Formats: sequence, C-alpha cells, structure tokens
Amino acid sequence: MMKNRQTVALKRVIVDYKKLDNHMLNLLVEKFPDGYDDDDIVTYRNASNEVVECIEVRTEDTAYLVKVSKRLVMAMEDHDDSDSDADNDDETSSLDTDELESTEEE
Repeated sequence: MMKNRQTVALKRVIVDYKKLDNHMLNLLVEKFPDGYDDDDIVTYRNASNEVVECIEVRTEDTAYLVKVSKRLVMAMEDHDDSDSDADNDDETSSLDTDELESTEEE
C-alpha cells in the first residue's frame, strides 16, 4: 500500500506571473529561496500544442503551476528584496549610517 499518496485530489491551477499576488510570491520565495533550476521545472503542452514550462507550488488544497519566464525570476527577486527591506526597517533606525554606507559599497 502506498502511504505517500494523498487521498484528497488537489485542485490544479495554472498561473501566469502577471497574476501572482503577494501570497503566491511568498510561497515561491519560501520554496525556492535561491531560485529554481531545471529539475524544478514541470513541462507540458497546452491546447495550442505549445510547450509551457512551470514551477509547482502547493498549498493544502491546490497545486499551482506558475509559468516560468525571466519576468517571474525578476518578480521573485524584487519580492524577496522588498520583504527583507521591510524586515530591516526597524533595525536600521538603531544603526550608524556611516556603517550602512560602507557595507553597501562592498
């Protein structure tokens, strides 16, 4: 008996990077903190017989296939940067600005 299989069928949703919300971007960045590589890509042919490449992110009830593109990579990087900027807002008020400038140049 295979216990690895989920008994509940996941809803499968194909999402273009343009339609990603912050929640989906968070999931992507969490799953692929250093980016994704060829092993993470799921490939299929759409109704027009075009090859489509996606990366998969799962929630409890849904498997999202997010279409891969250079813009997706940029969106993930920008989202990750904006998250770390927001996380650092509290800390920067107590830091010496001269120290910040020297670390940014390195």
